[in-house]
Amino acid sequence: MSSSLSPRDQRNLPVLSAPPLIRLDAYVAEDGSTVVNGHLLQMGGKRPPNEAILDAVAMFARTLGAPVAATVIDRTVMQVARLRVYPDGSSRTIADEDDLPPGSERTAAEEEAFPPLARVERIIRHAQHDELHAAFVLASALREHLTLRRGAEDELSLEARAIEAYIAYQRGDYTLSITLALTVARIRCRTDLNRAAPDVARATAAWQRLLDEGQVATRGQELLHMWERLSAEGLLLEPSHQAMAQTVRSRLRHGGRSVAAPAAMPALPPGQGPLAPEDTPLKPTRRGLRRFTRRPVPPPEPTP
Repeated sequence: MSSSLSPRDQRNLPVLSAPPLIRLDAYVAEDGSTVVNGHLLQMGGKRPPNEAILDAVAMFARTLGAPVAATVIDRTVMQVARLRVYPDGSSRTIADEDDLPPGSERTAAEEEAFPPLARVERIIRHAQHDELHAAFVLASALREHLTLRRGAEDELSLEARAIEAYIAYQRGDYTLSITLALTVARIRCRTDLNRAAPDVARATAAWQRLLDEGQVATRGQELLHMWERLSAEGLLLEPSHQAMAQTVRSRLRHGGRSVAAPAAMPALPPGQGPLAPEDTPLKPTRRGLRRFTRRPVPPPEPTP
């Protein structure tokens, strides 16, 4: 499959009706920052994100010599758009049921072409160079697409969410960081308690930076419940984790708030957990979205 990703002879392109071979992904953040296949686009001027996405995907279709499918998560309009883009630059939107079926062969090809771990390395490089905005947008895009494709409880989705929480912490957005980190901790406590302590610790680190009393009390009570559950199961082994649990307990007590633990959440099968608060539902795609529909681009006029 990897050989099909190399450029082809332009005289031997497949017909436009050929089935798409691979699915790309794009993401538009709330501020308009745009990501295609794990790369932050340099927009320049006031270029609309939809045009930048279509140009980037069409370029890949021309290189591949066949139609390309794309899934676009657009947080500016709270919508998922599914596209089919052709080598001639034209595009159309498709309904959910017309999207590419997953298929192990196609999934393997997509992950070989655009491996999630390579995207994580790019995020880390941006963070190491203090390019925190770029790192955060790329982390959000990775988490959104992995969650959409694999579900929130998938291992890669969890790791992406944990990275996004860390970048939010580095940016000083502790409210978002605790929201993201607590989601990871909740899922771990429900699905793999033996591995939950480090994730609860990361959520606690973000919680310690909160200043809003209501957030401190609400989030702290949930964290305390997690620490007490880990202790009851004999899983609170690290001295640093024990210290964190005591810190949560003491801060809640000194704040004068009730520290009664919330009711234990029943165990649920994978994929059936509660919606993460940061995973705001997106409108389903529909055909005919104008901003992602484009007529064929005419070839340039020959010069005399």
